[in-house]
Amino acid sequence: MTQSQDTDKWFPFEWGEPVVVEKVVADRPGYAKLRTVRSICAVIGIVCWVFAAVLLVHVVLVAAGASPGHGFAAFVTNWAGIINLGTSGLFPVGNEALAVLANEGLAAVLWLVIGALLTNLISRIALPADQRRGWYRRDRHTAIRR
Repeated sequence: MTQSQDTDKWFPFEWGEPVVVEKVVADRPGYAKLRTVRSICAVIGIVCWVFAAVLLVHVVLVAAGASPGHGFAAFVTNWAGIINLGTSGLFPVGNEALAVLANEGLAAVLWLVIGALLTNLISRIALPADQRRGWYRRDRHTAIRR
């Protein structure tokens, strides 16, 4: 068996034919709007996740007893003070680490909820029903699109 016969088994195309066919999806009506809305929602999601991560890093630094004078710890503490949504001092606990965990943990969860609500609201308002991301639920052994 020659090499060309061997490759014909797993390569069903003729040599010189395009293997990948490109489709232009930018010509679909509403594609620019769909892409813009999804990009905005992605940016909102990324910002909210970064804020939640900064708050959780601050919780870890306080629980580990990091030096507040260190540059990184001071940077994270400064940002955590700005983005904590006013939850500092909400749960007065005797231990500083537990107070920071409760207060900034709540703020981190709130940032994630705010991001999810905003992206869902923007998608529902700006996109028609057939272009939204589908959420499926099981109901009597069938998938129903809401």
